[in-house]
Amino acid sequence: MCCCRIGSGLLFFPSSRFVSVFETKIARSSALLLSYNVANFHELFRLFRSEADHLKFPKSIEDAQQLGLVLSRYKDKYYPQVLGGVFVTYLFLQTFAIPGSIFLSIVSGYLFPFMVALLLICFCSATGASFCYLLSYLVGRKLVKTYLPERSAAWASKVEKQKENILGYIIFLRITPFLPNWFINIVSPVLDVHLKPFWIGTFIGVAPPSFVAIQAGTTLQQLTSTTDALSFQSVALLVIFAFLSILPALLKNR
Repeated sequence: MCCCRIGSGLLFFPSSRFVSVFETKIARSSALLLSYNVANFHELFRLFRSEADHLKFPKSIEDAQQLGLVLSRYKDKYYPQVLGGVFVTYLFLQTFAIPGSIFLSIVSGYLFPFMVALLLICFCSATGASFCYLLSYLVGRKLVKTYLPERSAAWASKVEKQKENILGYIIFLRITPFLPNWFINIVSPVLDVHLKPFWIGTFIGVAPPSFVAIQAGTTLQQLTSTTDALSFQSVALLVIFAFLSILPALLKNR
């Protein structure tokens, strides 16, 4: 350890030998970690090549069933890689509003324990939707304010009046099928909905529908369509959660 005097005090800093040893240890650790991941991903990719036809964004229940079967065969040995692959894919689908998230939610219920699947779906949905929000903020918001200034101002004014209830509205819209998720993601920054309640509302709001999808995933290979996942109990559960999310706003506006 070396030191030098600055004014009335001493400034200590590590010697070049200490830095060199520290950098060497960090480099070795990083190299070992990188080589381990590269080797695992290389082997996993080699195994996947024979089943590449089934490794695609699921667009139907049949695609989800095939994807679930393929990933389940490698999940025990390559659990972090499979979990990371589902994580990144879900984020990608949400960020660019690509259809298929519902099927990936069902596959997650098939592959992972309930709480892991639920947290995975809620976090990826909220974070991916926020990325989509930011993209719309950078592009769509400016376009709307440029070409529809009066309407955008009126919409933003209405949202501002309900800002205390905005979290409940976001949760309600995520639970119910009245508006598609991609539309909510794109329109929210145009209406000056803040990112924090948007993320929290999305995280909470997608939980009840995700619960239904995960439950469906436990019987993935027996499903013939996504409607098989719906039952009277699951629909009733969604209605109750939707009502509870909007109840505070209804009481305040009475």
